Amino acid sequence: MSPRGPGFVTPDYWDEACKHLAKRDRVMRKLIPKLGEARLESRGDAFTTLARSIVGQQISVPAAQAVWERFAALFEGGSAVHVRPAGVLAADSAALRGAGLSARKIEYLRDLAGHFDGGTVHVRNWTSMDDESIIDELVAIRGIGRWTAEMFLIFHLMRPNVLPLDDLGLLKGISQHYFSGEPVSRNEAREVGDAWAPYRSVATWYLWRSLDPRVAY
Repeated sequence: MSPRGPGFVTPDYWDEACKHLAKRDRVMRKLIPKLGEARLESRGDAFTTLARSIVGQQISVPAAQAVWERFAALFEGGSAVHVRPAGVLAADSAALRGAGLSARKIEYLRDLAGHFDGGTVHVRNWTSMDDESIIDELVAIRGIGRWTAEMFLIFHLMRPNVLPLDDLGLLKGISQHYFSGEPVSRNEAREVGDAWAPYRSVATWYLWRSLDPRVAY
């Protein structure tokens, strides 16, 4: 993985993935050059990334950012980089509610913090674990489902071969570019995605960007 500006990391496999996809897939052959030099970026630590995903559930992006900023301000330095599991576990419930968090999201954040603080997620072992093993660890945390775990694999761990079949953006992109706008089933999407292996994450990212150039997690 290579740095790309302060705090950002990009995957070393990206250029090879683009060449591979352009050779094997007519849609990728057109999309990749059209979308320029942009590529997947990862920033922040695992706990912060997952905490942000919980804070942002079922609310708009601007609202999620506002709640996150108030939440992060409760901790030392008032910055997301200072949000740590022990701090969340020790935080006052009233203060968390005052930041705009619902009772359920407070429960989810504390469960997340407990898993990290107690070592039931094996962060240091993730580099040697396969995707499904990491998903199994993450979905054991309250408030994290398979889709969130797959987004984490793509945007934080930058795993190259994830195909998030529950993602509406992926299905919309496949419908638009491969089926002339007709609805697609999960099985049809899987068949299209199988041709992208071993870089299904990269192809998914390009389809997302074809729909919205501001793709971010």
